[in-house]
Amino acid sequence: MQIIIVGLSHKTAPVSLREKVAARSQLELQLHELVALESVAEAVLLSTCNRFEVYFSCEEQITGSVAVQSWIAQSSNVDLAELTPHLYTYRDEEAIKHGFRVAASLDSLVVGEAQILGQLKDAFQAATDCKTTGTILNKLFHRLFQVAKKIRTQTEIAKNPVSIASVAVTLARRIFGKLQDHTCLLIGAGEMCELAAQHLHSQGVKILVANRTLEKAQTLASQFSGEGFALNQLAQQLPRADIIISSTGAAQLIVQADMVKTALKNRRQRPQFYIDIAVPRDLDPKISKVDNAFLYDIDDLKQIVEDNKGDRGREVGAAELIIQEETPVFLQWLNSLAVVPTVVALREQLEIIRDQELAKLHKNWPDLSSEEQEKLEQFARLLVNKILHKPLKHLHDIANEDDSWLYIDAVRKLFELGPRK
Repeated sequence: MQIIIVGLSHKTAPVSLREKVAARSQLELQLHELVALESVAEAVLLSTCNRFEVYFSCEEQITGSVAVQSWIAQSSNVDLAELTPHLYTYRDEEAIKHGFRVAASLDSLVVGEAQILGQLKDAFQAATDCKTTGTILNKLFHRLFQVAKKIRTQTEIAKNPVSIASVAVTLARRIFGKLQDHTCLLIGAGEMCELAAQHLHSQGVKILVANRTLEKAQTLASQFSGEGFALNQLAQQLPRADIIISSTGAAQLIVQADMVKTALKNRRQRPQFYIDIAVPRDLDPKISKVDNAFLYDIDDLKQIVEDNKGDRGREVGAAELIIQEETPVFLQWLNSLAVVPTVVALREQLEIIRDQELAKLHKNWPDLSSEEQEKLEQFARLLVNKILHKPLKHLHDIANEDDSWLYIDAVRKLFELGPRK
């Protein structure tokens, strides 16, 4: 079995493509579709604003990778030829290393952000609930979480934590200078909007929150002495806001360019700044063509991220060293699985022979006492264990060698265990 990761991220694909691929609400269906693909045995699906990745185990790398690539294209209704240049595929060692980097936020748009680890845990939990994971991915994801914790503990990668939301607020501050006495409308009441509200409120910004569920909007707004209202009131409330930050899970655009034109007319053309940190996007890209409306999406935040790396960037090297140490440890465990079927088959065969010979002895010596029978069975068990000890040890030792399959095949032929699957 091999571990494969197929996906795309902010490093390989623009937001216009990522929003097409982003998982919608049918996660359970998608997971079951993945494990139904040829040669795919286990699967976890990670979908965030900056990446879409399928983690899976398979017996045939090429067959599995091609099947998953085609599935991504089909499920997102994107032509495979358009999608392929933006996809990456990692196998075994590189997949393990990439998984560690993702979990530790080294591959994030904002290095050191804490949200990705929670998103990974949610993705893994969803897959376990759907029973699309097994021995390999269960072990991998638990190790990803452990190594991410180790990196955050032993380095300062997470010191003074930042997030996409905080970078969006930094952009707003660049635009307005002082944010005090301005009004910000947050569309959505999830984690990203809550983080943005925390940053904005601390700088004297008035908070408005619009959400599909009124109660959630009011709950979030009340934490910052703001106002909450339902999403169907958005058009009426839009003129009040100087800054609009949107982060929802909606599949369709929430704010259209015509809504912005009307809002600006009611504001007597006082400028508005729109920041879209959702994938799929919430805000109509045509807003950027409206006079006095300035639109930024998640890809526009990259330069601010580069400017703010600072000390966190210097901790990346220390984190990478931990990954270099941890990768071969997990790879050794993965490679050892190749010998497991042979080890199990060899032991089972010798135990069958042992039981058959013991049965003959009991038949030929019916007068043995129960104590004598027990001693005889104990001796037979110990003898089989002694015989197996060195061969099994050598099989485990050669598991990570390139020619390990030669030894495995030799054992299977000598003991007539049948060919490797």
